Amino acid sequence: MTVTLTDEADVDTRGRPAVSVSNVVKRFGHGPDAVVALDGVDLIVRPGEFVCLLGASGCGKTTLLNLLAGLDRPTSGTVTVDAARPAVMFQEPALMPWLTARRNVELPLRLAGMRAAERRRRAADLLELVRLGGQGDKRPHELSGGMRQRVALARALASTGHAPDAAARQVTERAAASSTGDVAGLPAGEAAAGRRREPADGRRDGVARRRVRPAAAASGSGEADATTPAALHPPRPAARPSPDSAHRLLLMDEPFGALDAITRDVLQAELLRVWHATGTSVLFVTHDVREAVRLAQRVVLLSSRPGRVVQQWSSDGGTALVEEITDRLREVISSHAGA
Repeated sequence: MTVTLTDEADVDTRGRPAVSVSNVVKRFGHGPDAVVALDGVDLIVRPGEFVCLLGASGCGKTTLLNLLAGLDRPTSGTVTVDAARPAVMFQEPALMPWLTARRNVELPLRLAGMRAAERRRRAADLLELVRLGGQGDKRPHELSGGMRQRVALARALASTGHAPDAAARQVTERAAASSTGDVAGLPAGEAAAGRRREPADGRRDGVARRRVRPAAAASGSGEADATTPAALHPPRPAARPSPDSAHRLLLMDEPFGALDAITRDVLQAELLRVWHATGTSVLFVTHDVREAVRLAQRVVLLSSRPGRVVQQWSSDGGTALVEEITDRLREVISSHAGA
């Protein structure tokens, strides 16, 4: 993997995507037995945008997320992640059982070298943001499944470098109907890989522009085209990223998949509230069409293996769109089964 730090003093970041995937191919194995997981995938995620990646099992959704998180490299094509510290949330919270909720949230901040007093303050703010302000001294076994996932979300936000301000602590109108919600996280940067992030040496906000080049040497520059495909303009209001949050990225791999229906419904509303409060870019993987339509500004459908982007929709959260996407997903699965 090639990591390139761009001097922010020389680059205008306002129109730059948080994620740019250009003609990405990912193969596992070699020769006739090689499995092609992704084949020519193009994807753009704008700063502050919420995108859901939808598809059947085995279509390469998690593979794409791993490429974006820096956990793997493409066989060919280019992945560009313009984020200070991307974080990944999986189905399981993956909390440290011997640490309290507050210390779990502090973990990525500690690995980043933050002083103890500032860590405690930041963790307390993040726990308030996910409505666990009074639970910081409890250990994971003392919390419900939904509460553990809230802690994991707070930890993921800490990993992205998020610092809640006064506005972020306020309850938004969208959250009014879900004030009792119980959300799962694993930071993809320092905590997941066991790496300590070096100081940004004067780069504004410590934003690192990472270009991931193919595992095999590729010809040409391999740089992603940040202008195609053009991002759709969703009818629902977008989160408003502040100047220091425009490059935060949260990668979510079916984080609510193991939860019961009631808790899952509540956490979806909580996630929307936190997203609106923080302005973090979110790429959310799911099998659930209703979940995708409810959460996302834009829904991206991948074909069955090998994964390709077959269609995109701007989401208004309506039932008609759920039916349309469900019908299209059935077509994609049926065409693969008959191939």
